[in-house]
Amino acid sequence: MEKDLRQQKTTIIKIALFGPESTGKTTLAKQLAEYYETEWVPEFARDYLQEKWEENKHICVADDMMPIAYGQTALENQKLASANKYLFCDTNLMVTKVFSEMYYGFCDPLLNEAALKHEYDLFFLTDIDVPWEKDDIRDTPEGRETVFSVFKQTLIDTKKPFITLSGDKESRLKKAISIIDNLALAKDKGLSSEDFVEIYNHGIPFENILKQLDIFKNGIAKSSLISPATINNGILSLSQTEFEEKAAFFDNHKENLKIKKFVPASGAATRMFKFLTAFLNDFDIQKETINAYINRKKDKELAIFIVGMEKFPFFKTIDKKLRELYPDFETLERDYKNYYFIQVLLSSDYLNAANKPKAVLPFHLYKTHIANPIEEHLNECVHYATANNVSNLHFTVSEMHQDLFETAIDQVKEKIEKESGTTINIAYSYQNKSTDSINVDIQNKIVHNSNGSLVFRPGGHGALIENLNNLDSDIIFIKNIDNVIQNHIDKITLYKKALGGILIEVQQKVFDYLRKIEKGEVTENDLVEIVDVLIQKLNIQMTSDFNKFTFENKLAKIKELLDRPIRVCGMVRNEGEPGGGPFWVMNEKGEVSLQIVETSQVDLANKRQLQILEDATHFNPVDLVCGIKNYKGEKFDLKQFVDQKSGFIVEKSVEGKPVKSYELPGLWNGSMANWLTIFVAVPLITFNPVKTVNDLLKAAHQPQ
Repeated sequence: MEKDLRQQKTTIIKIALFGPESTGKTTLAKQLAEYYETEWVPEFARDYLQEKWEENKHICVADDMMPIAYGQTALENQKLASANKYLFCDTNLMVTKVFSEMYYGFCDPLLNEAALKHEYDLFFLTDIDVPWEKDDIRDTPEGRETVFSVFKQTLIDTKKPFITLSGDKESRLKKAISIIDNLALAKDKGLSSEDFVEIYNHGIPFENILKQLDIFKNGIAKSSLISPATINNGILSLSQTEFEEKAAFFDNHKENLKIKKFVPASGAATRMFKFLTAFLNDFDIQKETINAYINRKKDKELAIFIVGMEKFPFFKTIDKKLRELYPDFETLERDYKNYYFIQVLLSSDYLNAANKPKAVLPFHLYKTHIANPIEEHLNECVHYATANNVSNLHFTVSEMHQDLFETAIDQVKEKIEKESGTTINIAYSYQNKSTDSINVDIQNKIVHNSNGSLVFRPGGHGALIENLNNLDSDIIFIKNIDNVIQNHIDKITLYKKALGGILIEVQQKVFDYLRKIEKGEVTENDLVEIVDVLIQKLNIQMTSDFNKFTFENKLAKIKELLDRPIRVCGMVRNEGEPGGGPFWVMNEKGEVSLQIVETSQVDLANKRQLQILEDATHFNPVDLVCGIKNYKGEKFDLKQFVDQKSGFIVEKSVEGKPVKSYELPGLWNGSMANWLTIFVAVPLITFNPVKTVNDLLKAAHQPQ
């Protein structure tokens, strides 16, 4: 036998099966070779040792390691010559190296070097969840867990790209084929095996990565605005009496419904304190005054912060801490007092405000205490998201912040329950990592950090459609974590209940139509009425060819249009806040519908589109009430109603270098694009977001 441990160079994709004895490596190698109509490399040691055993009952010894290594390498090179795109290796020199070290306490340097040098596009680590099968050359089944751990640690220590395969032989084969097909696509796109395994372990479906790469290359089509939605042209306007009637209607029907409040609350309050962080990073109190910095940077936000400092709900807390830290604080110059105040506010040793979620930050100063958004949302929840004295509240949170939420809730929940006579059920969910995005540079090349790892970025609030999809409720109120108010909870309650009442009314009518269609009870006259409701009440514009349809086809089309989740969205007058608004939008099929559109979705270079944007009269305050069940009481699969072609390309930075990332269609933008939509004008009092810390100085967040 030629004593050569070198692998032949190749463009063939080589998959190594790796794991302890009797873990299904041979079975899987044969299955894969048959499926892909190519070669597989048997285990040289099996025939070699079987022959020794049959000749004189000799078992494997240390001196057998190198002959096995030479034989295995030669066999692999031989099979490679006739392989078709793939080669599946039942074993490899890394297995021989592990067994040599385990059984004999050492590994020949030549074998060790070759095992480390041999390259495979992927290792499948075969799990020990299959029955151990005895034969003449296998050890006992005892200690399989320990042996498996050694194999796994070897792959980790040698930085080999691997994926663990578990399950029976049918499920392993199915899983392996899916992985191999995606690996081949990844290779075609220039990704390394290490990149592929990182993506796999992160849980992102590889088709999502391909979609993201295509989006980075080709961009995302902008929305085609037809006109702004305005009062009586897409936005329903109600009198105070009508609001009260709708709210009463909600109260009369809510006891038969499962109601929940859904609050997106993931992430830290970094942007809320962005201008203060920039100030600390750029300001040197030894070299300039704060006023000079404000003039140099034209930083109006910092000026407002300092002027209003004593009105912030956290002022006394910070002031007290400053006097503990600086015994001579009262004698310090004003600039030093202000500078130290901002330092303590943001310092990780004290309030650490920019790194905490908004939900737990002090927002409102009451006579008896300071309230955070969590407390305000619990208060709101018992006022309008309650049925049968039970209130359900769901927060989407970051895993790292859940303890902060639980602590904050424990401090106020019992008090609010007692005062309201309501039991509050709290639930949490996380943004699914499988919705994350990779990053690319300006040449659309995948970005790695300084450690060589991929950089993943959360897919934006559009990812929360999955969280919403997992809820089992009839009515879901949606409101952002920072949109709370210190006063007028009674008014907030009225308008939220009214939106709920509108939803229930619409649902009842839609469900009635769908049941009649299902039972075959719709007449020609009924059809005219239904179409009128679709157009006048549900803002659906029928296509020009609808009247040419047969009666049966008209019914089928109407059923398709009606059998969707429903959202009722509050809209406030546009006061110049950044964000989305209500528009009539045409899709690629020429269908016109009501949509919430962000500025970033509009082609600002198109004068016509820009004019429509500027003509908008209303703004989206993220004040939604949703119906997510059909007329049979079954949950919709909300992911089926997402406009997959929408979304956002955002510019970020990784280690100081510009990168592009993809964000999913927004939760109330593209993720709800194909819902039945009703926009309702609501007063500005319902919209009180805290985008920067200075928003806490506005009247809605100040004591009266």
